[in-house]
Amino acid sequence: MSELDAIRELRARTGAGVLDCKKAIAESGGDIQKAIDVLRKKGIAKAESKAGREAKEGIIEAYIHPGAKLGVLLELNCETDFVARNQEFKNLAHDVAMHIAASDPVAVSRGDVPEEALQREREIYTEQARASGKPEHVVEKVVAGRLDKYYKENCLLEQPFVKDPDKTVKDVVTEAIARLGENIFVQRFQRFKVGEE
Repeated sequence: MSELDAIRELRARTGAGVLDCKKAIAESGGDIQKAIDVLRKKGIAKAESKAGREAKEGIIEAYIHPGAKLGVLLELNCETDFVARNQEFKNLAHDVAMHIAASDPVAVSRGDVPEEALQREREIYTEQARASGKPEHVVEKVVAGRLDKYYKENCLLEQPFVKDPDKTVKDVVTEAIARLGENIFVQRFQRFKVGEE
């Protein structure tokens, strides 16, 4: 495969710019998969540098699952109206809303989990660990490990993304930040299901 073909394929698979693709191909010795990894690592670094910037623009995405028994409203924020109107940003909002419909997260991130829910989980895990005869110093470690698993299963940004389980939702958002060049974050969401309170 020629360098030009490799750059075209990498652009098609990642959406990255020509110059970034050319550098990644050179850095990876022509291996497309390694070049993708190079771009992802650089994208994460770019995204982290944008994380502190204000993001007061964005969109509200409404997703209604076929059958009209399940729906999601999602607020996805970015820095400028220009990006908010971008099709890639809209697609990201749609994909995240669809993910919420499928995965039913409790909160956006760890800091958003209601304290009552955490307390209830702690009590359950503590009782389970004690009932299995674990010493008290081990109980604390077991509870901490199970809480970490609870966060990964119930916090939107830590969940495996439904369209690509090898990535978390946070990874998908981070890649979009790198491509679009702006801070992007999930502000809030609400999931509705017929018959649920």
